[in-house]
Amino acid sequence: MIATMRTLFTGASARAEEQLRDHYSIELIDQKIREADANLKAAKLGLASLIQRERSEARQVDSITARITELSVRAKAAMAGGREDMAAQAAQAIADMENELARRRDTLARLEGRIMQLRQSVETANRRIIDLKQGAVSARAVRHEQGIQKRLRRHLGGDSAMDEADMLIGRVLGQDDPFEQGEILSQIDRELDHRDIGDRMSDAGFGAKGRSTAADVLERLKEK
Repeated sequence: MIATMRTLFTGASARAEEQLRDHYSIELIDQKIREADANLKAAKLGLASLIQRERSEARQVDSITARITELSVRAKAAMAGGREDMAAQAAQAIADMENELARRRDTLARLEGRIMQLRQSVETANRRIIDLKQGAVSARAVRHEQGIQKRLRRHLGGDSAMDEADMLIGRVLGQDDPFEQGEILSQIDRELDHRDIGDRMSDAGFGAKGRSTAADVLERLKEK
């Protein structure tokens, strides 16, 4: 029983959450877009930092390369001038700088690769956010139309004032005609007390007529 109650509670919670998400879907879309914008901004800052480091490493590589070139020229001059000691010192310095240059070139290559990947990610994220913002505009328009349709259904459909008026008209038109009902009652009364038997016999041609008819009038007009 406890497991069943837990399952029912979980299902009810899921349905309530789904209804809540549907009700506030536009607000949730806007919030998610804001979060995506914040993430994109952070990614841009990271990309800018990597580019800055890459440029700094590139300047260091250029500077070390220039120093190696300059010191190599001086070392050759020292050797030509018979200063082997100074040429040896220059050679050691050049070796150290070449080792540093190799490390910096490796670092520069890794930075360039990372920058390329992150730049592609930023461009992809930026395009997706643009699509999301356009989708949010469409979703907001659809939600507005749905709201209008709901209001129209509430006012024009179901138990609306027009339906109630139509029902009342039908009831009025469907009621019995009191004048016709009175005529029928009078006829029934005449039949019950035999008051109209003479008129009916007179109309049938038995005895003198007690009332004038349209046929009598037409007959007199023909005789004149």
